[in-house]
Amino acid sequence: MDRRSLLKGIGTLSVAGLLNRSTGLSQIIQEASLSPNKVLRIAHITDMHISMDKVALQGVADCLHHLQSLSIQPDIIFNGGDTINDALLHTKLQVGRQWKAWNSIYNGECNLPMETCIGNHDVWGLYTAKKDPMYGKNFAQEMMCLDCRYKSFDKNGWHFILLDSTQKKRNGVWYTAKLDEEQMEWLERDLASVPAETPVMVMSHIPILSAAVFFDKVPVRFGKFHIPGSWMHSDVKEITALFDKYPNVKLCISGHLHLADHVEYNGVHYYCNGAVCGDWWKEPVYQNTHAGYAIIDLYDDGSFRHQYLRYDTDEPKAITSVQGY
Repeated sequence: MDRRSLLKGIGTLSVAGLLNRSTGLSQIIQEASLSPNKVLRIAHITDMHISMDKVALQGVADCLHHLQSLSIQPDIIFNGGDTINDALLHTKLQVGRQWKAWNSIYNGECNLPMETCIGNHDVWGLYTAKKDPMYGKNFAQEMMCLDCRYKSFDKNGWHFILLDSTQKKRNGVWYTAKLDEEQMEWLERDLASVPAETPVMVMSHIPILSAAVFFDKVPVRFGKFHIPGSWMHSDVKEITALFDKYPNVKLCISGHLHLADHVEYNGVHYYCNGAVCGDWWKEPVYQNTHAGYAIIDLYDDGSFRHQYLRYDTDEPKAITSVQGY
């Protein structure tokens, strides 16, 4: 018997065996119909730090080309912020050139829709520019066409929340990581309005919760870790306490640290998804994290699958592949 006939015979026997079982074909079909269906594929890019530098321009273009050439292309891109190299300490002209570089690459090299949140380096924080109407986050909002610095929306059976992590310190200087009072009140109302059966994904630039903060040159004094308030949300207890009320909050994604990690706490999965720029375009690897981006597949039952991919290779590197119930 040749290979084709053998396989055909095995297939016939397998089907016959299934039909003869007490479960019957109807139950097999019913069980198959209960399997989760993928409803959305997201590419999460963060910390591109783009400028007029040729290395940065080519690197961002390579990343966009890579994610668009996957065998299963993403439906949408979530941009986690720090889109431009730095607006905190530069003049209006210099910041404008960086935004021009970003818009040139995105409009010329990408055909996918994008949702964006503001990163700390996207904020125009030059002290002498305080009286300019574009000062602060206004510049970034205009360049990225953001009506509001935070938002939520529904898509394909999931609810998405995009937060603004970057706030002024009490002395008026940029920046510390937390939600301002107005945004926190809005978040509470927003989560309360979401049906309990609708899964929720949250994106912020700065991690709400991260293990990577302990590896990013954190100082240790007198046996205690000293985590700067600009590295991770200082209101992490308040936010996680809020999430505890809503089991439909499934995962939170972020960037900022240029490191990749995964923390699960009280049923919520927190992913810090590295950086497109690696070590600020000096090297492709920052500590142990290679320059890359995440692919997140969302399913109709509230589960998901997460992978972290290098865009300079065809081989994906998965941090975890997890069903987030």
